[in-house]
Amino acid sequence: MIVGIVPSLSLRRFGHVYALEMNSSLKPAAQISPDLRIGFGFMKASWQIATAENPESVKASVLAALHLAMDEGVQLFDVADIYAPSFDTIGHNERLLAEAIKSWDGPSEHKSTFILATKGGITRSVGEKWGRDGSYDYLASAVEASAKALEVDAIDLWQHHRLDPSLTFTEQVKNLAKLNELGIITRMGVSNQSAKQLRQLLGEIGGPNDGGVYTVQNQLSPWYRNDLDVIDVCEEFGLIFLPWTPMRGVRETEKDEPVYPIFKKIAVDRGVSNFQVANAWIRSLSSTIIPLPGVTKMASVSDSLAGLAFELTEDEAQLLKDLPPTAPIDAELMRDQPVAE
Repeated sequence: MIVGIVPSLSLRRFGHVYALEMNSSLKPAAQISPDLRIGFGFMKASWQIATAENPESVKASVLAALHLAMDEGVQLFDVADIYAPSFDTIGHNERLLAEAIKSWDGPSEHKSTFILATKGGITRSVGEKWGRDGSYDYLASAVEASAKALEVDAIDLWQHHRLDPSLTFTEQVKNLAKLNELGIITRMGVSNQSAKQLRQLLGEIGGPNDGGVYTVQNQLSPWYRNDLDVIDVCEEFGLIFLPWTPMRGVRETEKDEPVYPIFKKIAVDRGVSNFQVANAWIRSLSSTIIPLPGVTKMASVSDSLAGLAFELTEDEAQLLKDLPPTAPIDAELMRDQPVAE
């Protein structure tokens, strides 16, 4: 992956969705902007492959789904070092993405526009003991390991996955700022931070215009809507908001969730999937949002991309402004809060 921040890009048609085209006089690295429209994660794939009776068949199905996304012009792919079936296979999801890119038969000039996003900061050890480590030494080693797993010299977007409750927030901010000196991170993002924390972080290391923080990846879905104030900060400072688990609450296995029948009715009335309605709702919240649905099958990729053409009517949009109360703040997020200053 060639490093470089591209100051201007234009849009072209690649497959069936809009992708970014580079000015030929500029370095071949795509911007992270709402023009990307959608990205994909595939966290569950690593566990599905590891536990399948025929792992090679499941892996082939996942690779086919990712190849379809690439065929259709998708550029943003989100993984994490911790997305692995066991503590001794850390980096599995990253290596799977690297394999998908190598085995894709699309044009090399399009491969150069892929944005590979990964995350670090969560630990796993013998006995499947999970933890957090926001120390500089650990984060630096995680960045280096991720670059190796992704088979790149520099990571397009590296995100601090979770805060470390054993350190102050200020200490962790300093460690993140120091990571940029490694020369391995092209752009930095954070995940699972509050609006207050994000403002402090931006005050210390800056936003996109300063070469500081470019993205925030927090939980957001019809079911979980606790971080809308984080979106406000993103709009103010020009950051991209990447919602994780964006379809929570509308899946067929979640019929008991209070938001489910609201989205289901619109889906039935319009002849689309619940996911397409949820995708349209999320995109309607802010122009800074790039949804990151999880996919492991070609059908999921096709449905997600078809959803980009789906727009809510005024009546539907109004209906979805009056949703039932959100789920409570994530308990794990609360446990991850840093030591008081």
